Amino acid sequence: MAAVTERRSALVTGATAGIGAAFVRELAAEGFGLILVARDEERLRGLAAELPVPVEVLPADLATADGCDTVAARLTDAGRPVDLLVNNAGRSLNRSFLRSTVELEEELLRLNVHAVMRLTLAALPGMVERGRGEIVNVSSVSGFAALMPGSTYPASKAWVTNFSESQAQLVRGKGVRVMALCPGYTRTEFHGRAGIDMSRTPSWIWLDARTVVRAGLRDLRRGRVVSVPGWKYKLAVFGIRHAPRGLVHRVARDTRGRIGHEER
Repeated sequence: MAAVTERRSALVTGATAGIGAAFVRELAAEGFGLILVARDEERLRGLAAELPVPVEVLPADLATADGCDTVAARLTDAGRPVDLLVNNAGRSLNRSFLRSTVELEEELLRLNVHAVMRLTLAALPGMVERGRGEIVNVSSVSGFAALMPGSTYPASKAWVTNFSESQAQLVRGKGVRVMALCPGYTRTEFHGRAGIDMSRTPSWIWLDARTVVRAGLRDLRRGRVVSVPGWKYKLAVFGIRHAPRGLVHRVARDTRGRIGHEER
């Protein structure tokens, strides 16, 4: 009699669009059971109805303490362990720091930084105890340098990448993997939601969300700690890391329509 294989489970935040939705569809195709997290319950249920695997719908606003508590409670439920956590939810602001407000900047930090920390901390101890598990934190090419003068988005993503690398080192050898996925410009709803006009961005610079996700999952399973999908962005990151800072700053004087401000 053949042994029954236990279905793996994955929790994806920001699951209803862009890179999050691409993760959902790719993981469903691999047979994962899914826990879908986003603010819009109607969209979550619509997506869940399309999937050929068991799905839990978990509406939550991760920019709030209550939303983080709801998802953290699911991740710490020992009776229903999560094998893969994808921290994808995030946002940007279409304004300079000089025109921003404390409320907007704190909301960005709660979603891009605090929620990633909170959910990773909820998931990671149980994964280590079980001796298996994976976490993907969706970061950004823009996190490798201050590519958008006046924007705090790259700084938040620099934290995500550094944090992910640190946790990956912590759990190395314990059967658990943590990786930062750092895409470049990706065709999603992300820029439209933030009110950022990308109409002048050349078509050759864009990535497809499905391609980003497949590259990320491949790198995760190869044990990479940082994944930069696409050879163009690998070259860009190499240049950002090794070029003189002054040159990087001149090239990046307003990168919203040129380089580094991508995502979801």
